[in-house]
Amino acid sequence: MFAEFEKYIRAQAKITDEDVKLMRDTAIVKTLRRKEFLLREGEVCRYKTFVSKGFMRTFRISNDGTEHILQFSPENSWTTDPESLEHQTPSSNNIIASEPSELVMWTKNDFNYLFEKIPNLKDYSQKLITRNLYLTRQRMFTAISATAEEKYDEFIQMYPGIISRVPLHMVASFLGVSRETLSRIRHVQVKQ
Repeated sequence: MFAEFEKYIRAQAKITDEDVKLMRDTAIVKTLRRKEFLLREGEVCRYKTFVSKGFMRTFRISNDGTEHILQFSPENSWTTDPESLEHQTPSSNNIIASEPSELVMWTKNDFNYLFEKIPNLKDYSQKLITRNLYLTRQRMFTAISATAEEKYDEFIQMYPGIISRVPLHMVASFLGVSRETLSRIRHVQVKQ
């Protein structure tokens, strides 16, 4: 599991062999079965998590029982609840494995320690946070201004290959459209 993370982080940041050893020594590796939770609503998030293999999703349940997907995290991506982790407060989110998944995780204290010891990791993390903030704002703008067709097209560009890995109702939930609307859009695009 850690080998996938090592390959990823070496491609993203200037990391030495000593840095990798330190990250390995502080990491926790975990395997989740499909539909196994990493975090449940009401729990305090304890880890920054890298998805080495598999597929995770972050979602909330509305008062009417509807699942609203906030994030997909395929391999070579990160998942956490940053507010819960930072403030050690109960999470409003759920994070679950949509496929069997292999994870590399660090506690908040261990990751802060890594930041102190590995400045390039901290720099990379700041770039990742900035990128994610931009993508979140872009997604919010799309949600309030784009047509269902435009939302779907953007999703396909942003997450190539995911459409074949998740049920249609999950994609619809992520986009904030009905399953019927998404089916209609896909049907029209196939005919073009």
